[in-house]
Amino acid sequence: QVQLVESGGGLVQAGGSLRLSCAASGSIFKLNVMGWYRQAPGKQRELVAAVTSVGNTNYADSVKGRFTISRDSAKNTVFLQMNSLKPEDTAVYYCNLKPVLLPGARDYWGQGTQVTVSS
Repeated sequence: QVQLVESGGGLVQAGGSLRLSCAASGSIFKLNVMGWYRQAPGKQRELVAAVTSVGNTNYADSVKGRFTISRDSAKNTVFLQMNSLKPEDTAVYYCNLKPVLLPGARDYWGQGTQVTVSS
């Protein structure tokens, strides 16, 4: 089993910055993708950014140039640096871990951390 715990959410003014952290523990398969999803009221959960175990990254078009995802694989931790925040970034942000090439494996999710950006 894998447990994910997010931290770093909060209230910030438009144009400000926040840094989210997600620490994974348990039986973690070495080959995996860790990422951040978000869900705003009335909207579907969407992928924000993801990073593989070898450092390849992927970003939603809406956050490219503003957000940076990184990971410390030795500590099983992933980060999301969010700069130039906009009110439309307001959402609950969820950490995700997806094992790669592991038959029968499930995704793991954190409980979520609230990010609120005021105008």
